[in-house]
Amino acid sequence: MTEPDSRMRRTLALAAGLGMLGVIAGAFGAHALRDAVSTRDLATWGTAARYQQIHAVLLAAIALITTRPSKAIRAAQVLLPVGILIFSGTLYTIVLGGPRVLGAVTPLGGLCLIAGWGALLVHALSPRR
Repeated sequence: MTEPDSRMRRTLALAAGLGMLGVIAGAFGAHALRDAVSTRDLATWGTAARYQQIHAVLLAAIALITTRPSKAIRAAQVLLPVGILIFSGTLYTIVLGGPRVLGAVTPLGGLCLIAGWGALLVHALSPRR
């Protein structure tokens, strides 16, 4: 089993990468896509970038403040990046011309994000070990 410090460093690195890519995606949408896609698609892109950034910050916070990860924290460490990948990834793909049917998959990413927040709630409400 990986020691907690190593796991948290990997989580922080993942969060930093996702946050960085979220900023890049936001800038790409604001500049490169501004005149290339519809207003609706541009708003969709912005939602994807915003959710990616918010959840990357949450993931970073978890890595920075967690000294002894519980099962709930470990679940959040999986659910949040998977949620970003599915939620934001499907929206980015749709805006870039991918099949609109991917919109049916997007809510699964949202459920992963909600479950990640729920796992954090469970951790917060659990008695100290």
